[in-house]
Amino acid sequence: MSKNNKRNKNQRKNEITRGIFTVLEKEPEKSFNYKQIAAKIGVVEANDRNTLIKRLVELKEKKRILEEGRGAYKAIASNKTYHTGTVDITGRGNAYIVIEGLDDDVFVPFNKLKKAFHKDVVEVYIFPRRKGKKLEGEITKLVSRNKTAFVGIVDMQKDFAFVRPTDYRMYTDIFIPKNKISTAEDGDKVIAEINEWPDNADSPFGTITQVLGKPGEHNTEIHSILAQYGLPYEFPTEVEMFADTLDTSIKEEEIAKRRDLRDTLTFTIDPKDAKDFDDALSFKILENGNYEIGVHIADVSHYLETGTILDDEAYDRATSVYLVDRVVPMLPEVLSNNACSLRPNEEKYTFSAIFEIDDKAVIKNEWFGRTVINSDERFAYEEAQHIIETGNGKIPQEISIREEAYTVSDEVVNATLNMDRLAKIMRNQRMQEGAISFDKIEVRFNLNEKMEPEGVYFKESKDANKLIEEFMLLANRKVARFIGKQKPVKTFVYRVHDEPNEDKLMALNGIISRFGHQLNFKDKKSISNSLNQLLEDVKGKKEQNLVDTLAIRSMSKAIYTVDNIGHYGLAFDYYTHFTSPIRRYPDVMVHRLLQHYLDGGESPKAESYEEKCKHSSDMESLAANAERDSIKYMQIKFMEDHQDQEFVGVISGVTEWGLYVEIIENKCEGMVRIRDIKDDYYTFDEKEYAIVGEKTKKSYQLGDEVVVMVKSTDLIKRHLDFSLLGKND
Repeated sequence: MSKNNKRNKNQRKNEITRGIFTVLEKEPEKSFNYKQIAAKIGVVEANDRNTLIKRLVELKEKKRILEEGRGAYKAIASNKTYHTGTVDITGRGNAYIVIEGLDDDVFVPFNKLKKAFHKDVVEVYIFPRRKGKKLEGEITKLVSRNKTAFVGIVDMQKDFAFVRPTDYRMYTDIFIPKNKISTAEDGDKVIAEINEWPDNADSPFGTITQVLGKPGEHNTEIHSILAQYGLPYEFPTEVEMFADTLDTSIKEEEIAKRRDLRDTLTFTIDPKDAKDFDDALSFKILENGNYEIGVHIADVSHYLETGTILDDEAYDRATSVYLVDRVVPMLPEVLSNNACSLRPNEEKYTFSAIFEIDDKAVIKNEWFGRTVINSDERFAYEEAQHIIETGNGKIPQEISIREEAYTVSDEVVNATLNMDRLAKIMRNQRMQEGAISFDKIEVRFNLNEKMEPEGVYFKESKDANKLIEEFMLLANRKVARFIGKQKPVKTFVYRVHDEPNEDKLMALNGIISRFGHQLNFKDKKSISNSLNQLLEDVKGKKEQNLVDTLAIRSMSKAIYTVDNIGHYGLAFDYYTHFTSPIRRYPDVMVHRLLQHYLDGGESPKAESYEEKCKHSSDMESLAANAERDSIKYMQIKFMEDHQDQEFVGVISGVTEWGLYVEIIENKCEGMVRIRDIKDDYYTFDEKEYAIVGEKTKKSYQLGDEVVVMVKSTDLIKRHLDFSLLGKND
């Protein structure tokens, strides 16, 4: 199968699924074997035939088709109109049902939801389609709930209470009987668990399981963000106790099983406030003039054994969550900050990828396996950046993490400068091969002791960051390639990234053309090159964050899977995550599988690993949403103290209900509601990404600079509203 077809495998799978239903439903009284179906829908390639056979078995098991005789499949009579899908609630309370194998989502109005919530799995009846109209239907059965616990505000009555959920997609309040109110008081923010929804009741019945605190208080809001996504902020006592009983001492008999690198120059480069150091680099000049560079990763799997409650907890979490004021770790502190953290002048067990590299950054040899190291130094990115920029090892006090000026050895300076030079060559090669360079600006806050934001700053990626990034990418890529190229094919965890959606790219092109930019759609390489050129051209310009955001949205989402289709954004045929097992569970799985294969083990079943990959991808998405919500919360908190100030912003979104405006100096985004613009009656022009005044014909368009002031802030609902003062002429 060609690389391009591989990348479109998911799309091809959907096409084959639709083809199966087309054949079976056209002649519902007949049964067909896979060869007959393949002939009717034009499936000829071996991979497509395998997908067809697999889908027939899956659809039969899901009871979406019948198997009359051995290998003879037939449509279920009701299958034309009844489907199973996932609910997607809109802001207005209606829903769309997303159904695998259908091109269009099915619209379901609010009055036909049958008590289904956002992301529930349901059975839906699809009405006969009217010409030119969207697919419509009604929910006939709730198959499974996505979640039953919701964050909300207590509305206390005399002998009972209601909890009003803060998630706008949760369209009903929850009735709480008197004996299930716990210690909650009127106005508290709580977690309510739904127990039942009687047929004759307007609201579901529930229990208050946790009181989060008073709305608007810092810890209350941060904990409610975690609770909204079902993310824990504490470890169960039994997990903490289990972790505390682990033997984390370094033993001679274990060292004897590993490659000993304790005498090789090794150091870490991390953010200045980092507590867990999960990767280190070693550097040595070989007799032939080449360099031996080691990428050493904390050997979490040495301590995290399968089948333990600690491993179960790590798997459930699947990732550390990075909120604006804290990290919610995947592993307890005894591992994340102590035993597995590659702190300087401490012997540590590691899993390493070691490369012999020549002066032109060509890989001559590679080795993977378990090691023991002793890191010589710990640097912050700012310190390493200073070495790169000045070429000397004198670290001034103002950037020193040791709180005083100090001098780094010539050996470390030489290693840093050589690795920086090699990293730049490797990065340039990636760009030439079609990698896309997303250096999106990250918003950070200076917080005081009360966790109140005193200022906003932007985190930028400099040479020191890119040095670490390149060697981590190298290790991830080479580990994936080492296993992925083996025959017979072995089950492995890949990090894949599909090609961008062409419709989204066309929409992006329409928007950036307003700023004088253009994408080249000639071929895949041209798209990548023109995307890189676009991202370079907008640096430092008013539209940078808007264009960066829209470009990222046009990309497919990277996921974990056992089915390798390569990584489009990095332009790699093979890629995995090997370098951060302290904070990502897929890296732990990769370490285990890699060691299993190095020991000569047989390939395990792919199905169980695919299930773990899906869980890890889902949890990664939840963690990213929680992080975004925490930043939004802190931005609103910051803007509360700037109510009387005028700001220049860029229109970052246009909808029928108003304008989204992003303030240039601090990246805070808020809404100007169309009903609040009083100088004319404005209507939404979808094609022009604008609102236009009926009388004056004045327009406000995506990308326009405007002047705004804070109108209102709502920390609880995380809303920030602006008043529009006019264009910034």
